[in-house]
Amino acid sequence: MAKILVIGCGDIGYPVALRLHQLGHQVTGLKRSAPANSTPFPIFIADIRLASSLVALPSSFDAVIFIVAPDSRQAEEYQALYDVGLRNLLAHFAAAETSPCWLMVSSTSVYEQNSGEWVDETSVTEPASATSRWLAAAETRLWIASDRSCVVRFSGIYGPGRDWLLRRAERGESIQQQPPSYTNRIHSEDCVAVLLFLLEKQLAGVALEPCYLATDDEPAPLWEVMNWLSQQFACPPPSPLLVAPDSPQNKRCQNARLKALGYRFLYPSYRDGYATVRPLPTADG
Repeated sequence: MAKILVIGCGDIGYPVALRLHQLGHQVTGLKRSAPANSTPFPIFIADIRLASSLVALPSSFDAVIFIVAPDSRQAEEYQALYDVGLRNLLAHFAAAETSPCWLMVSSTSVYEQNSGEWVDETSVTEPASATSRWLAAAETRLWIASDRSCVVRFSGIYGPGRDWLLRRAERGESIQQQPPSYTNRIHSEDCVAVLLFLLEKQLAGVALEPCYLATDDEPAPLWEVMNWLSQQFACPPPSPLLVAPDSPQNKRCQNARLKALGYRFLYPSYRDGYATVRPLPTADG
């Protein structure tokens, strides 16, 4: 069994760490603050933005999974984690006798394509937003640091606790109909499963590609998705926007590379995933 460090034990990282522990791996989680409840595996408390807080962190891990979540959408928060924090971690592990393999969670926001184009792992990444530029820079830094690094770019995550689209459907928002504005989604359970799948490959010595795009099989126009949600959850149907807004994230993401490696989605489309979601609570409870 492997020694694995999971940096960031939130709603994706904790289930990943827990499952690895259940599989018999020697797991350590890293969090900025102590968890509210006890965990079946040790938690190392550290702020990766401060090199001094990593001094006591062991460096003898076989694998490191980097799943951090900024506190806000401010560029400074992304810089603190994906630039300063990652630099501190790489410097800490540079002195290790054996370099661990790395698995980093990134985002499809690194793609700036906005005309409904298809994108995959070979597509150009020239993000306009500062937050996405810090993500793209972190990807490059990790690839330069180690040829055993793999980046996973998740599309829009939905699932328990991530009900942004459902809230919009509940409000009956106006949605762009023409030209179509595409949305790309992945269920949170697939996020966990993808990371476990790729880590298993890494630990088995499989030579992974530097990057995998993790999104379900069916990018779809947001108009279509919101209409389906309104019917599924008895929400007001959306009305079409008369003037199409700027859509900086209007693209269609392909998952062919991940599926060619052997991954099969638990929820291949938004319909499969949202069909399992309970209706939102009403104002009356």
